[in-house]
Amino acid sequence: MTVSLQQSAARGVLPTGLGLVARLLIQVLTVVVLARLLDPRDYGLVAMVVAIVGVGEILRDFGLSSAAIQAATLSREQRSNLFWLNSGIGAAIGVVVFALAEPLAALYDEPALVAITRALSVTFLLNGMMTQYRADLVRAMRFGAVARTDVLAPALALATGVALALAGAGYWALVAQQLTQSVVALVAFGASARWLPGRYDRSAPMRGLYRFGRNLLVSQLVGYLANNVDSLTIGYRFGPAPLGIYNRAFQLLMNPLNQVRAPSVTVALPVLSRAGISPAFDQIVRTGQLVLAYPVTVALAVLTGVAVPLVAILLGDPWAQVPPVLRLLAVAGIFQTLSYVGYWVYLARGLTRDLMQYTLVSAAIRIVCIVVGSTWGVVGVAAGYAIAPMLAWPISLWWLSRVTPVPVRSLYGGAGRVLAVGALTAAATWLAVDLLHEAGPWWQCVVGASAGLAAAAVCALVVPALRRDAQTLRRAGTLALRRTGRGTTPATDG
Repeated sequence: MTVSLQQSAARGVLPTGLGLVARLLIQVLTVVVLARLLDPRDYGLVAMVVAIVGVGEILRDFGLSSAAIQAATLSREQRSNLFWLNSGIGAAIGVVVFALAEPLAALYDEPALVAITRALSVTFLLNGMMTQYRADLVRAMRFGAVARTDVLAPALALATGVALALAGAGYWALVAQQLTQSVVALVAFGASARWLPGRYDRSAPMRGLYRFGRNLLVSQLVGYLANNVDSLTIGYRFGPAPLGIYNRAFQLLMNPLNQVRAPSVTVALPVLSRAGISPAFDQIVRTGQLVLAYPVTVALAVLTGVAVPLVAILLGDPWAQVPPVLRLLAVAGIFQTLSYVGYWVYLARGLTRDLMQYTLVSAAIRIVCIVVGSTWGVVGVAAGYAIAPMLAWPISLWWLSRVTPVPVRSLYGGAGRVLAVGALTAAATWLAVDLLHEAGPWWQCVVGASAGLAAAAVCALVVPALRRDAQTLRRAGTLALRRTGRGTTPATDG
């Protein structure tokens, strides 16, 4: 069982990883190209709407996509019921958001928000209809089909946004980008899943799915509000232009980072849900932490050192205030990633009530840090956003260990090694860039990144514990590239 589950997880890594690389490229292109065609106010206006109505996306899902993936069994009737429930919730939220357009515009004193909000309200219905199609593909471990659509939708959306931005559409280019992505995702996931919902069946047992979804919903709502208190605070206190600066830093860093972390749930949840409480579970969790945390931490450590020249290359002079915000968000991203493995465990073992309780604690920490930090402006908000996960991360694994068996000592030790490598990588990158402060930004980025990666490689060669981690990463990579293994059944992809 251990080998089979590890190979199932590894086979999911390859298509998911390839899709991840493609999405990251699309995300960077989105930030770079549109930032040169639109101004900070355009981004600030759309960010105001997304920060407010984005909570509707969580309500629309209602935690039922994860409930469907995690369930030991799921009948055709249950699947149809979940489809209609997600679609109905999406439609209802869309109507509510449409009606709230004018109050939202009045809150920010920005009349343009009325039309933006009403246009984006359509996405709730589209995404509600898409939810169970995607969940069905993940549940079946058809990771290739999921990855293809996760690349196709943002790619076509980017093309639409760029075309409209070139035509002078302003913030409407960003609105059209969002709408296009929702339409393409619905069509593509539905076509890949190859099923149509039946009528709603009241006799199908749904209580367990609803209970799982309800508790997860509360956790996601609290987490979302805590995650967006920074945008809400900046938009309310400082206006759309400063929010546009912060939003560009956030989009340049956190959106690609989320593209890295979210697929890890796609792979980990169905595999860990089948592992139960076993040595296989612990091994997959330990390996998963290293596979996720090392690349992310090293990349973000390099980013802290090359932030100034990188922003100059990608965004240009109008965005010169972005680098200090970007550096602080990179620190936040490292600690958030270290905490992410706990999220896998909560979902895989159905501990959504306990996840909800921990989320309340971590949300309170984040809100306090951000509100206090806002005293020092946009950079202060970013500092608060960075400090919060630094305080919450040590609590997260301890909190989880109170309710379920989890290899806490191994996870703390692995995280400590990851942070040490990240610190040395960041120091080497900063030093190289500082020595080349009179050189062009391209040279600073190339030499700085090379120095940082070289420092990480030296650590992996010299320190015995890091050599073992490197071997673990190598074995995981080898297993991911292996199409089938002895005694296992290849995962189908449709």
